[in-house]
Amino acid sequence: MTTTNENTATDPFAPEEPARLEWAKHAPEVWKAMLGLEKAAGRGLDPKLKELVKIRASQLNHCAFCLDMHTKDALAAGESVERIVQLSAWQESRHFYTEREIAAIELTEAVTVLTDGFVPDDVYGRAAKLFDESELAHLIAAITVINAWNRFGVTCRLTPGHYTPGQHG
Repeated sequence: MTTTNENTATDPFAPEEPARLEWAKHAPEVWKAMLGLEKAAGRGLDPKLKELVKIRASQLNHCAFCLDMHTKDALAAGESVERIVQLSAWQESRHFYTEREIAAIELTEAVTVLTDGFVPDDVYGRAAKLFDESELAHLIAAITVINAWNRFGVTCRLTPGHYTPGQHG
């Protein structure tokens, strides 16, 4: 016998299972600190660039909740659907992105996937040539923060589909 979630009949985006843990409810001081860190980390960075970085890290980390949020925020910031769609294949779609965006995306991948234990010198060097030291520090911070958010989202199985741009800003 198949059982159906009552919400599914009225809301096609209703989760089949609830989140494992509403971590922000149980650790509000951490939630508030993360929001403060998020705001400080992105200071001075182009809003579209920040969203591309957040989307790419979230793709790599398989965080559906953050993908939902940041694709919507990117669209609200004026990003194109085409560039968002191509982001998962950016290496074959470089012509959609500026040199700075490519450097930021490469750095995002290197910081997010630390399988070799280090961010390669060539990746860091390309970013360092295109971003001044303050921008680079904030870019690294923004990448680090989205990776932390992704870990909360994936671990707690936060459910995508209900975010509205500007909801947390």
